[in-house]
Amino acid sequence: MSPRRARRRAPDTPVLHRIAAVLLRYPDEAMLTCLDDITAALPAILTPADRTRLTAACDHLRRLPPTEAAERYVETFDHTRRRSLHLTYYRHGDTRARGMALLTLKHTYRQAGHEPPESELPDFLPLILEFAALAPESGHRVLLQCQAGLELLRQGLHEHSEPYAGILDALCGRLPQPARRERDAWRRLATEGPPDEHVGLEPFGPPEQTGLDPRAASGEPAWLPYPTVVSAKEGR
Repeated sequence: MSPRRARRRAPDTPVLHRIAAVLLRYPDEAMLTCLDDITAALPAILTPADRTRLTAACDHLRRLPPTEAAERYVETFDHTRRRSLHLTYYRHGDTRARGMALLTLKHTYRQAGHEPPESELPDFLPLILEFAALAPESGHRVLLQCQAGLELLRQGLHEHSEPYAGILDALCGRLPQPARRERDAWRRLATEGPPDEHVGLEPFGPPEQTGLDPRAASGEPAWLPYPTVVSAKEGR
């Protein structure tokens, strides 16, 4: 294992992942009622900069009327592929390679004892973060595999001047610094975009065989109930 991959993770990282998983969900009534729990849990985040970023995201959602918060979420994440919450898209686009990446992710969840929902593709970022909060070792490996998508989403949010960008700053800051070759590859992806081979998941079998629903949109994951934010000790 390279030194970059072996870097020790902070003990509060599972709590950060759980908070971010909630804040990046569609802001319906159930999600917005979690903001008080999130605020109460923020002292468990050890890094002052990350506490500030997460506090700013909470304050942003509190200031907006619920309908406006929902409209802004859809505008931010659903109207452009440059800010998609489906992370494998950034590297693979709508190609067969993405289908294989999705199947691999689903297998990873199951190997760790977690059955992902049928209603959402397994590369949906809030879903990945819920998994990382529950299974830190496996979740960390998934986030490393999706690091290109995280960084490109982060860039897209900053270009759009979105308060959600601070959440991505916190998430990306918990991952190892990429090698120069990886940074160059990400720059190419940002410039050229993902591959544009337009295929569905049919080559891998019907949905009942693959376990993936090609009709799934970027809605709410039904995998877990809205999590009660816990102390860092529970995520270790």
